[in-house]
Amino acid sequence: MARHSSFWADVQKNPDRFYIIHYSSQSLFDAEANAGAGALSPRITSVVVRHYESGQTVSFATHTVAEYLGVPWDEIEERYDKIERELLTHFYDWARDRREKYWIHWNMRNVTFGFEHLEHRYRVLTKKEPPSIPVEVRINLNDALKDRYGSDYAPDPRMPSLMDLNGPRIQGFLSGKEESEAFKAKDFIRMNASTIAKVGFFSYVISAALKGRLNTSGSGFLHFIDRLLESRKNRGIATISAVIGLPTGLVQIVTWIAKGVN
Repeated sequence: MARHSSFWADVQKNPDRFYIIHYSSQSLFDAEANAGAGALSPRITSVVVRHYESGQTVSFATHTVAEYLGVPWDEIEERYDKIERELLTHFYDWARDRREKYWIHWNMRNVTFGFEHLEHRYRVLTKKEPPSIPVEVRINLNDALKDRYGSDYAPDPRMPSLMDLNGPRIQGFLSGKEESEAFKAKDFIRMNASTIAKVGFFSYVISAALKGRLNTSGSGFLHFIDRLLESRKNRGIATISAVIGLPTGLVQIVTWIAKGVN
């Protein structure tokens, strides 16, 4: 089973078994926006899933579903229920046969923001039980990074901080506040583009970490060693090799000195 302790080795060995997921929604804490949209819990505006090995990305988004249903742009707000129901139905129909794969996410932990939130909105809108993704196959990338680099691998908020440590912030990225403003403006295309950008960044983070090229701000000794070698396993191999190679090196030095004297 791929858990945080074995995740890095597992994803490197079997990249085809991993999917990366993220989603966008109304503001989690904007009661006015939620009430205005006719929902007690934040509405889902897009769900994006990326297959890690192939990089292929699928997107379930408000604006594409509205177009599919033939809903005019100026009628989206009054038909939110129908659009969101169709969006989540399409997502779960797609995910149903992939539930036993591994699902990499970023802090999707609970009904406030997480798999449970997606499930709750599906139940509210369809009055049915969703084909849930088991807890055992969910991998929190944030926790996996803490396990590898230490809890100080990036300042809070960690996602944008990690982006800044690894180059310019990705194009299209929206903060939580910016997503809330985009929802109020009914700018669902920008919200979806931001979600796509985030799963792309998560994929980059995994690949860069596996290659030993991920820039982090951790200050511990293990962090420093991890910047030189890929994993604790490799550190162990390097240490053993050094110990075994030391006598050989000493013999070689003595031989060079003897040759120099002669």
